[in-house]
Amino acid sequence: MFGGKYDAGRDGFIDLMELKLMMEKLGAPQTHLGLKNMIKEVDEDLDSKLSFREFLLIFRKAAAGELQESGLHVLARLSEIDVSTEGVKGAKSFFEAKVQAINVSSRFEEEIKAEQEERKKQAEEMKQRKAAFKELQSTFK
Repeated sequence: MFGGKYDAGRDGFIDLMELKLMMEKLGAPQTHLGLKNMIKEVDEDLDSKLSFREFLLIFRKAAAGELQESGLHVLARLSEIDVSTEGVKGAKSFFEAKVQAINVSSRFEEEIKAEQEERKKQAEEMKQRKAAFKELQSTFK
């Protein structure tokens, strides 16, 4: 879909909203503060989003028993990816798949929204046309 070099549509990062969606999909929704803290714990370059390297850090810290933030524990456990056995490659495809899934679902939601808007507009136009037609009829009575 994205040609040879796969970049997840946007930037190959997982930001707060995307992490929120990811945690909801994993069945472990987090509070806004929880999400912020999750990112803060592994956000080495302090850009408030997770790069792949920082994402890996979650699993490295989990393996070493160094995770502070409970949300990260949950993420490490639920995403069922063992960096030590699957290695970085497995983690990378998981990360990319997640970022892509998040993008696809938000695109899907946008499409649904656009469709609903379109329907509303058409319904409005129909109403106006009917009203105009009624007016026209009343002038001829």
